[in-house]
Amino acid sequence: MGAPADSVRSFSVVQRRSFLQILGVGASAGLGAHWHCALGEVQASVGQDPGRGISSPNPGSFRLRYLLASSLFGTLPLEVVLSSAPKVGAEAVDLWPQPHGNHREQLEQLGRDRCLALCEKYGVRIGALSRYDLGPFGLEKEMPMARALGAELIVTGCGRGKVADRDATVKAIRSLIEDLRPVAEVSEREGVKVAIENHSGTLLASVESVQLFFRENPYSTIGLALAPYHLPQDPELIASLVEEAGRHLFVFYAWQYGKGCMQKLSKEQELEQLPGRGSLDFRPIMAALQRIGFTGWTEIFMHPFPRGIPILESAEEIVHELNRARDYLEKCLVPAV
Repeated sequence: MGAPADSVRSFSVVQRRSFLQILGVGASAGLGAHWHCALGEVQASVGQDPGRGISSPNPGSFRLRYLLASSLFGTLPLEVVLSSAPKVGAEAVDLWPQPHGNHREQLEQLGRDRCLALCEKYGVRIGALSRYDLGPFGLEKEMPMARALGAELIVTGCGRGKVADRDATVKAIRSLIEDLRPVAEVSEREGVKVAIENHSGTLLASVESVQLFFRENPYSTIGLALAPYHLPQDPELIASLVEEAGRHLFVFYAWQYGKGCMQKLSKEQELEQLPGRGSLDFRPIMAALQRIGFTGWTEIFMHPFPRGIPILESAEEIVHELNRARDYLEKCLVPAV
């Protein structure tokens, strides 16, 4: 999960407006320009709720379903991750393998039954397995474990590199969709969905390729893990992609580019990848998730540098930071009328 390509970072306002006009969402997306969550306002503390860690400002209305990425904890014990999930309002955990963490490997050491016993102890479950190392065409051997754990999905990359131009992209996307047919069949048989991330450097690196993926994909069990980090940092554009994705959106990474994650930075700069830390306004994006009635997972996310270390020194600090980010997202939601 590296930095956006230069062409993505230089996506101009004129290009963005033209794109929105083509989609026919210019008028509604334009409202996002007037939306701004003041960081001082959204970082204010709120009342505690034992079930979620903090109370939602939108009780009885649309709710995000939070998934905790184990990679945020580096190689801390899996039990620490599982026990932290309820503290950050996450109902499930996403297990990551090396080099981003080692919790998938810890699962092998503990065994499935002991892992499930720990889940029961802390009132949490395994919701996803992230297997970028396997790619979509190597997931068949991981499906039985996901099913045995009760995980809804496996997250991975598309397994294909970028191509030169639009015509080549169209052909490559159609080829990818056709080649994913056996994956979709296994996914349906095992009852485990597959979410593919729009990762930089891959076939799904551009806005256009992501759109093509939506339009060409006929499979109900294969969808998208949308990572704003890898897109132009334009909240209106990202919101329009969320709406266009609709039922194809399985995972939303609450993750922005900030200062990036590919080189050594100060901790404050590194944390700008998190919602409410960097400059990306998540309010239009949250509104789009509400409009489509998003029922997939929301994963508050960032990468440390180097990979495989906790994002902060202790589990308590990580929990505090994730609750701050979640507080921001919750306050960016539109209250029910």
